[in-house]
Amino acid sequence: MKNIAIFASGSGTNYEAIINEVEKGNIKANVVLMACDHADAYVCTRAKNHGTPIYIIDYKGKKKEEYEAPLVAKLKELNVDLVVLAGYMRICGKTLLDAYEGRIINIHPALLPSFKGAHGIADAFNYGVKVFGVTVHYVDAGMDSGKIIDQRAFHYTEGETVDQVEERIHAIEHELYPAVVKKLTEEN
Repeated sequence: MKNIAIFASGSGTNYEAIINEVEKGNIKANVVLMACDHADAYVCTRAKNHGTPIYIIDYKGKKKEEYEAPLVAKLKELNVDLVVLAGYMRICGKTLLDAYEGRIINIHPALLPSFKGAHGIADAFNYGVKVFGVTVHYVDAGMDSGKIIDQRAFHYTEGETVDQVEERIHAIEHELYPAVVKKLTEEN
């Protein structure tokens, strides 16, 4: 079985969606670490509830390579095969990217390559798109620019609010991301 590390920065709903599928046996992998850059983020409570070891990324006042080097050492110590970014709001640096090239994935709440960055849902909504969606992609040195693994889309219903669209996007994320993780952990 492959070892997974999940990185998050906030509430951890995608962490929860993945760990639930692991615990049910639908994803045959071990979640060996949940790394977070905010000690008070709710994802840490979720990780504690599931018994996942937590690593707090100490980034304050440090250059990216200074906080990524010990993180990479921890990932290697745990024989991590796949790094899953689940609401991790930091750009991965060279240290992490070099160590895990082609083995870091991310989920984005828009249909890439459109609406990259931290505000994909609001940007797409404000633009007036009629088709919204979710993208899972490999992480590279660019902003949401890595090779696309999978996408799922839906049509906007006239009159929906941005909150309703966001709710639909999260529902898709919680199905699509575990499915992609399952597929990747089953590959050789």
